Amino acid sequence: MRYADLHLHTTYSDSTYTPSQLIQEAHRVGLSTIAVVDHDTVGGIIPAVEAAKAVDLEVVPGIELTAEQDNQEVHVLGYCLDYRNSALLKQLASLKENRIQRIYKITEKLKNIGIDLNAESVFEISGGGTVGRLHVARAMLKEKIVSSIFEAFHKYIGDKCPAYVLGFRLSVQQAIGLIKSAGGIPVLAHPYSVHNDSLILDYIKAGIMGLEVYYPEHTQSMRNYYLNLTKEYHLVATGGSDCHGKAKPEVRIGSIKIPYELVEKLKEAKC
Repeated sequence: MRYADLHLHTTYSDSTYTPSQLIQEAHRVGLSTIAVVDHDTVGGIIPAVEAAKAVDLEVVPGIELTAEQDNQEVHVLGYCLDYRNSALLKQLASLKENRIQRIYKITEKLKNIGIDLNAESVFEISGGGTVGRLHVARAMLKEKIVSSIFEAFHKYIGDKCPAYVLGFRLSVQQAIGLIKSAGGIPVLAHPYSVHNDSLILDYIKAGIMGLEVYYPEHTQSMRNYYLNLTKEYHLVATGGSDCHGKAKPEVRIGSIKIPYELVEKLKEAKC
């Protein structure tokens, strides 16, 4: 049997694994296929593809776009897209700048509640990758403001917490359209996090072509429900670990792996 993990991040967004290290780890745990889906960037794809040649590993090009609806984040995965598409790259450049400004807003909110965290400390950890809340959490941990990544999210920067900032410019519909315009397959990431099953049906109407059925935080009943939705609406089913390296050490690469036949079905769904 061949297995795949279709939800992996690199240092080009908020993982501690370089593309080369990611490939090495994927090979070590016996995966035959992975997807690099960094947040709002495709920068890690080419280095991963090059590194994968040495170990005969397949890399599916992808992305995880951050959109917003009703004051909450919604993540849309894009698979098999043209990562050299000029319209896509132009939009991603805008999103990268937006993320930088978001960090300044988050650190300002932290300051307002008595927590002094310099934005530059966050950028230092991100190392030029698309910067996000996980970098903020890691900076807070490094400066001993919190004792864990979980505490940073739970008390300060998680959804509805005092220093949370939304501010993403893409709607879900725009994210779907951007992926499709680059020839990709839009898949709703970790649908449990939407917290509203009726919205999932709205996204399907808007052009979502798949659901991330297999995900660490999905219970078996959730998996069954989402799998039934894929069958009812003729969608692809995907899955992956959402590994971020040592930034989230409890989530290991390959902890969720799907049979290769689902990768084949994903490719067949190509726009």
